[in-house]
Amino acid sequence: MPAALILLSAVPMVAGAVRLNELAGGAAITPENARFFAAPLPVVAHILCVSLYCVLGAFQFAAGFRRRRPGWHRAAGRLLIPCGLGAALTGLWMTLFYSSPPGDGELLAGLRLVFGTAMVVVILLGLAAIRRRDIGRHRAWMIRGYALGQGAGTQALTLALWFLIAGAPGELPRALLVGAGWVINLVVAEWVIRRRPRTSTRPGLRSAAGTRAGKTATARG
Repeated sequence: MPAALILLSAVPMVAGAVRLNELAGGAAITPENARFFAAPLPVVAHILCVSLYCVLGAFQFAAGFRRRRPGWHRAAGRLLIPCGLGAALTGLWMTLFYSSPPGDGELLAGLRLVFGTAMVVVILLGLAAIRRRDIGRHRAWMIRGYALGQGAGTQALTLALWFLIAGAPGELPRALLVGAGWVINLVVAEWVIRRRPRTSTRPGLRSAAGTRAGKTATARG
């Protein structure tokens, strides 16, 4: 699972590395990249945050690794939350304050605002859940947040498939294909969440349930 998720994020990560190289090397300014040269900090922070979020987050899906190294899982989570929030907030900033590149439109900008805001909300809900020691809800919200963070990887696939079949997409198809990437990821996330029955997550509740079960078994015996 971690290898597959890292592979999914490979294309946007390579694109991000190319963008960073352009900014560092002083590439020619074009209508497509002028906004990044005018204000490079948000895009640099976005690329670094989302790359770390996607790679490090992939290992949170390795159940055996989590069981063997629970301390690593918690330490990584403390880094993943600010990285995920940073990726979402810088994405929102760029949508609101960067000029729209050629081929984008109001629908695509609206979708970016909706899904970027959703990513912030679900990560904060995941943080609130783990502070209550509600591990089941924490897991569910963080899977949804990771699915939204991986949107660019799936969008690369949807756009590439359209390009192979019909050529370069216009403004409306591009917006719908980008939106489809987030929707596909969320559908898969909900499937992953629901394939395991939710169990009680609070230690006190588990202990109480175990005590009641023990008393019941003793009475029956």
